[in-house]
Amino acid sequence: MPRFPIIDSHLHLWDPQRLTYPWLFPPLDRPFLPADFRAASAGVEIEALVFLECDAAIDQAYAEAQQVLAWAEEEPRIAAMVCNAPLERGDAVRAELDRLAATPKVRGIRRIYQDQPDLTYCLRPDFVAGVRALADYGLSFDLCLKHPHLGATIGLADACPNVPMVLDHIAKPGIAAGLMQPWADQMRELARRDNVVCKLSGVATEAGPGWTPKSLRPYMDVALEAFGPSRIMFGGDWPVATLAITYADWVAVVDDLIRDLSEAEQRQIYRDTARSFYRL
Repeated sequence: MPRFPIIDSHLHLWDPQRLTYPWLFPPLDRPFLPADFRAASAGVEIEALVFLECDAAIDQAYAEAQQVLAWAEEEPRIAAMVCNAPLERGDAVRAELDRLAATPKVRGIRRIYQDQPDLTYCLRPDFVAGVRALADYGLSFDLCLKHPHLGATIGLADACPNVPMVLDHIAKPGIAAGLMQPWADQMRELARRDNVVCKLSGVATEAGPGWTPKSLRPYMDVALEAFGPSRIMFGGDWPVATLAITYADWVAVVDDLIRDLSEAEQRQIYRDTARSFYRL
């Protein structure tokens, strides 16, 4: 375990009895609440948490933000949240951004496009306009995609240089299929954009059954090499990650990856990048 308290930049909580989550499937189709997270993360010292939207029905994005504020009363380590918003509506999304940006703890927006069959979806003019609008509200953008979308995502970062972006789950590489390229080269290319950082999160869930830390290591190494410790942040991706790994075991995998780094670099990954990016 880390020798200091960490910041988890990627926590999910949901309650299907309160909001609608069309994508939920067993065993995730039940409530995952703050008390459940405390039990799952026992033994790991966590100073602060960043809540990530859970792809609730899009008309419930503001209701989800209000629910997170209620959960934060119970779990005060929730220091920030990233909300959903229909960025594909272009400038029309500003009405939604107005009220989200005025909500306490909101630091960014995520609009998932990982399942779009059009691999250039994020470059559609209205989507680009919606992402660009975030700069006017001081909001960041969480990039949630799968590796085939990574090439277009480089173009999105170029089109929105004033929007701080963080790549979730190292772009979900094709680990289970043993695919390294073109993902690895595209990761290095994306890392050349100064407005983009990367989350070390969600890796085991992309590795398929029978994965080992050894099978994850080459992909995690690419992310660390491309972005460097100063632009990498730790993310637990709980409870989605429980499909493949426990919370403590994921921390152990990250510990092994960065064990040869200096303590300052380890603190950067486990704390400082998230603190700076999400303005905690």
